[in-house]
Amino acid sequence: MAWFLRLVIRYRSSFTVDPPHSGAGISYSQFLLGHVAMQAQLVLDELSKNLVTHVVGLPDNSSAALFSLLNSRKEPRLLTVTREGEAFAIAAGLWVGGKKPIVLIQNTGLLESGDGLRGTAIRMRIPLVCLVTYRGYSAVAKAGLPPVRETVRAELLSRPELDSVALLTEPTLKAWGLPYDFLLESQDEDKISAAFNQAKALSQPVVLLIPRDLTE
Repeated sequence: MAWFLRLVIRYRSSFTVDPPHSGAGISYSQFLLGHVAMQAQLVLDELSKNLVTHVVGLPDNSSAALFSLLNSRKEPRLLTVTREGEAFAIAAGLWVGGKKPIVLIQNTGLLESGDGLRGTAIRMRIPLVCLVTYRGYSAVAKAGLPPVRETVRAELLSRPELDSVALLTEPTLKAWGLPYDFLLESQDEDKISAAFNQAKALSQPVVLLIPRDLTE
């Protein structure tokens, strides 16, 4: 398992994710200076508190610290996939079998797995929490381009200095009717339990976006 994680993380080592605009008139540089990235151990503690049995996903550079922790312990059980679309089918099967899984993938994989997500977790009304690392937000934020429907235009999606997935992530979540929030810093750990409560109340998947690398 360890060699697989190193292989995938090395393959994706050029990916960077950083925090989104605060929406409160704070500049991008001020936002970076004023926040401490979310710690992987805090995320794992919250997953354990919420009785998660399985973490299904595919590692990237931003989630590497959490995958490393999961790989070193027996619970919750880590199940890695070869394509992100598989994660939702596996998570659905685990849920049907009485388990409590979550999905942990990158936003590129979220887009790749759209049909799997639609045909399983959404259609089956599964209260599934999805942790999604937010590739490409750094360049989009620095360019002053909030990821809203109005920015999904060919001239922006084709700009070489931008990663188009960052422009598409949030509009896609809204189009799919998926509630989402951000895990920006360690003080946001309570949002994880809130996401589980929301997923249960709505009987549907809920997404937590992680726009910065998780720290050890």
